Amino acid sequence: MAASRDTLTRYREKRDPRRTPEPMENGRQGDRPRFVIQQHAASTMHYDFRLEVDGVLKSWAVPKGPSTDPRVKRLAIPTEDHPLAYADFEGVIPEGEYGAGTVLIWDRGHYRNLADHASIAEQLEEGHATVWLEGEKLRGGYALIRTHLEQGEGWLLVKMEDEAADARRNPTSIEPESVVSGRSLEEITREAGRDPT
Repeated sequence: MAASRDTLTRYREKRDPRRTPEPMENGRQGDRPRFVIQQHAASTMHYDFRLEVDGVLKSWAVPKGPSTDPRVKRLAIPTEDHPLAYADFEGVIPEGEYGAGTVLIWDRGHYRNLADHASIAEQLEEGHATVWLEGEKLRGGYALIRTHLEQGEGWLLVKMEDEAADARRNPTSIEPESVVSGRSLEEITREAGRDPT
């Protein structure tokens, strides 16, 4: 686990544990790797796509959220690794803290590697990873593909062609509630004693 702790240094440097409810410790690894997608009303609204890989949550900010349409390529901006315990975090990060705003667990579940030849970590290193999500809102194959942008490295999150693909469905619009609490972003904000506007 020493390697996992090292990859969380950047995460911990950005947070003050006396001010934010975000988890600082890593939590336990399960039998099957998990994924979580958290809607995050920070300075700009986005969805954080996280995969459990080698004892941490590898993370990308997806501005428009995931799609179920294979023709749609969603920009996914890599962020720092997060501790495994973050997969259970839903709440409000206080003003003045990194990522201030409300976090909602939009979807979660387990995933499996679709590539026989390489681990997820190896695929991410190579710049192309394929996973099968088994979530409450999302299922089926997704690919993460590294691309180079003017401002640096980015990734694309793309739904693969399979039985779960659906060009007509827009899950981020029609299924906005938390899969854990059933609450909306506004309800989470209000219950934390903050003005949701």
